[in-house]
Order: sequence, then C-alpha cells, then structure tokens
Amino acid sequence: SIFIGHGVGAMALSGLAITFPLMNLLMAFCTLISSGASTVSSIRLGQKDLEGATNVLGNALILCVVNSVLVGIISYIFLDNILLFFGASEATLPYARDFMQVIIIGAPISHVMIGLNNIMRATGYPMKAMLTSMVSVASNIILAPIFIFYFRWGISGAATATVLSQLIAMIWVLKHFMQKDNFVHFTRKSWRIRRPILGNIFAIGMSPFLMNVCACAIVIVINNSLQTHGGDLAVGAYGIINRLLTFFFMILLGLTMGMQPIVGYNYGALKMQRVKQTLKLGIIAGVVITVVGTFFIEAFPHTISGFFTDSDELIAIAVRGLRICTLMLPTVGWGVVISNFFQSIGKARISIFLSLCRQLFYFLPCLLILPMYLGQNGIWVAIPVSDFLAFITTTICLSVYIKKLDPVKC
Repeated sequence: SIFIGHGVGAMALSGLAITFPLMNLLMAFCTLISSGASTVSSIRLGQKDLEGATNVLGNALILCVVNSVLVGIISYIFLDNILLFFGASEATLPYARDFMQVIIIGAPISHVMIGLNNIMRATGYPMKAMLTSMVSVASNIILAPIFIFYFRWGISGAATATVLSQLIAMIWVLKHFMQKDNFVHFTRKSWRIRRPILGNIFAIGMSPFLMNVCACAIVIVINNSLQTHGGDLAVGAYGIINRLLTFFFMILLGLTMGMQPIVGYNYGALKMQRVKQTLKLGIIAGVVITVVGTFFIEAFPHTISGFFTDSDELIAIAVRGLRICTLMLPTVGWGVVISNFFQSIGKARISIFLSLCRQLFYFLPCLLILPMYLGQNGIWVAIPVSDFLAFITTTICLSVYIKKLDPVKC
C-alpha cells in the first residue's frame, strides 16, 4: 500500500481499497481449508494418530487447489461487475481490475502456501512456518518497489510482486513436506480423499470462513457508504485505515496461530491445565499488542497516514477516521484470541457465533444506521461501538464455557 500510494498515486490507493472485499472473499475460501486442516492435524497428533495427521495433509492440499481454481475462474469472469458492486467508480475501476487480475491468477499459489504453512506450524515446526512467512514478506518488500518504480508496472506490479513472493514461499513449504524425515509428510495414502477428514476440516474452518465472508460484506457496505458521504478519497482513506488495522490483526493472527497447535495438541491429550494457561498468556499478549497499537495510532496519526500518501486531503480524512476507529482497539486483541481459542479446541459453533456477532449482529446494523445521523463520521464510529459490544459478548461466552472444558472427538 505504501509503494502504491507514493509510486502510483492516491487514486490507485482508492482502487486498492475497492479490492479488499474480493481479497477477503478469496481469503475466506483459503482459511476454510487452512484453519480447519491445521486444527484437525494438531488434535490428531495430540491423540497420537500420526497416520490421521498425514491424511489431513494430503486432503488439505487437494482442497486448496480445487477450491482456489474454482473460485478464481468465477471471480475472473465477472471481475468488472464484482468490482463495480463493491463500490468502484470510473476512476478507480482500472486500478482495481489491474490488481485483481494478477491476484486471481495467483490464487492457487497463495492458497497452497497458506494452507500448508498452517499445517507446518500445527505439526511442530512453528519457527520454520514463521520463516516461511518472513521469506514471503521480505521477497514482496524487495520486488514491489522494483516493479513499481523501476519497471513502472504500476499497481499490477505490486500484485505481481505479491504472487511471486508467495510462489517462493510455496516452493519452500512443499519441499518441507516432501522430506520423509519429517514425521508428517506426503505419502501415497495421504492423497486419498476421506470424507470424515473433509467434514472435520469444513466444520472447524467454517468460523474463519464466515468471519471473512462477513468482512467482505462489511467492506462492500463501507465502500459504497463512503462513496456517498465522501467520494473516492474517502474510500482511499479507508484503504489506509484498513491496512493499519489489518497490520495489527495479522500480528494477533500470528499469535493465535502460535497458540493453536499448543492448545489443540494439549486438548487432544486431555491436558486442560496447559490449555487454560496458554489461553491466559495469549489474552495478555493480545491485549498488550493492541494497547501499544492504539497509543501509536492516537499519538502519531498524521505521520502514520503520511507513510501511505503525499495527498494532504487524503491524509486529513484518514487521520480523522483513524482516531475514531481505534478507540476500542484494545478490546479486539481480547476477542480475536478467545474466538480462535474456541476454534483450536474444536468448538466450532462457539467460534462461529463470536465471529458473526461483531461483524453481522453489531457492526453491520451500526454501519447502516449511524451514517444516517452522523454522516461520514458515523461510518468510523460504527467500528469502536461494535468492538465494545463484541468484547462484552466474548467475555460472557468465555466465563460460561471455560469451566466446562471437555475433550471432543475430531
């Protein structure tokens, strides 16, 4: 986003913001497989079922490929119509189209990379999985400015850098699972489709899937509402805000991914005290991360927004939005950790409920009602209001279920 804002322009940044719903939708189908497979594999290992964990690996890879190809074909065929529905204008549509065409073509690469990397983490290689992510990010940081500033490929250059960096990471992950000295690796039997495994993957992966689908719907409403109450620059400002919030969410996601194999393994092994201790440490870390983030955003909003663009008008809108949106950011760390905790122990229904609460039951109504009275500020206010309501709901659910921890068959 930073390279696009400075190398292509403010309107390209607005075009990038238009792609967020489709990116969320693609990620929804990715996490449906990756999150479900990683949880199932870690629980199987906790149950000392090595063959079961190996079978999950092969089934997950097949699902990742088939899933991404089907979704990618449909998205590519109807791309312009989708982007217009998501809030694109005549000015932003070309940028959004150029970016998403490359991303969609590379969808199988990203899905396989993310899916297998999650399983790598869940099967006892968290440091190697972290290194995979670092390789992907570092490659993207190196390639993006080269493609944007040197080759002048514009926003499509940023997308190309993203896909190529994911390709490098995918090769790294595939190589890991092809090595027979790793206790979970590809075998002939692992390629056989097994319905019970597919059912478990889809059941547990449904929570993050629905969360991303809801995020897609929410961003569609936000983009169209911002077009009404502020135009393309307001959409671009949300692009900046979204990227910053996503940055902290990704840190939280990394935290929960690190928790997931520990929680899943110990839950499968019936070591509930370790499960509760991991949850406690995760909550503390999540709250600290978001408190620190809130401090820096509230203290230096102009400087942070200036990283993304040189447009004074765009920065002014982003600063106002940032200060409002992050008022309840510390509660997000609490909620994300707890929601993913329930997913990690196979409590899919609770995790799905918590995911839907914030997005569908709280945020969407606020987003539809508040702008009618507060205009553009109502869009920003909807975020902290829904965060606070979700925090209360999550706290109640945790207090009810933490005393009832019992192993489930998966």
